[in-house]
Amino acid sequence: MRITRAGWALMTVSSTLIVLLAARYAGFDPEVFFSNQRATYLAHELPLGIHISGAAVALAVGPWQFAARLRERWPRRHRRVGVVYLLGCLVGGIGALLLAPVAYGGPVARLGFACLGVAWLVTGGIGLRMILRRRIEDHRRWMVRSFALTFAAVTLRLMLVTAQAADLDFRTSYTVVAWLCWVPNLLVACWFTRLRPGGR
Repeated sequence: MRITRAGWALMTVSSTLIVLLAARYAGFDPEVFFSNQRATYLAHELPLGIHISGAAVALAVGPWQFAARLRERWPRRHRRVGVVYLLGCLVGGIGALLLAPVAYGGPVARLGFACLGVAWLVTGGIGLRMILRRRIEDHRRWMVRSFALTFAAVTLRLMLVTAQAADLDFRTSYTVVAWLCWVPNLLVACWFTRLRPGGR
């Protein structure tokens, strides 16, 4: 699947910015955490660290897997980066599932983040299975879906900033964003990677 240069650049820049933002959490400085979740994060530093480290790696290297020129010129490097990406998804997904039961926003938000964690692990696992079976096109489809879920880290923060700018109730916004940050991403990815009769 090919994307435009502008789309790839936007995806890469926004992903990198979120990685840099998330790096601040790695120091476990209470002042960095948003106030509503501060106590929970401080009480669960280990799963938070697991989630941040894995997700940051996946988000940092993921966009480079979609650079067609790099993929075609250096296929071995593409495979190695792919392994790093999938390991990041695995670690980040496990951390997400550990954090989901204590997420801010109540049961609805917690279910949303838990479903995201499961979907993230499943799409990455199927993507790996497809490439091991040499089903290249199916592998690409599932990896696009996987990164759409990884990119939820970006859409979540964009939506929260928009909600705050609109002066919406934070708890309500957070609960809604727990679903909206990833479900539309996945639906769009599935639509773009759907099987087309007579072509790729």
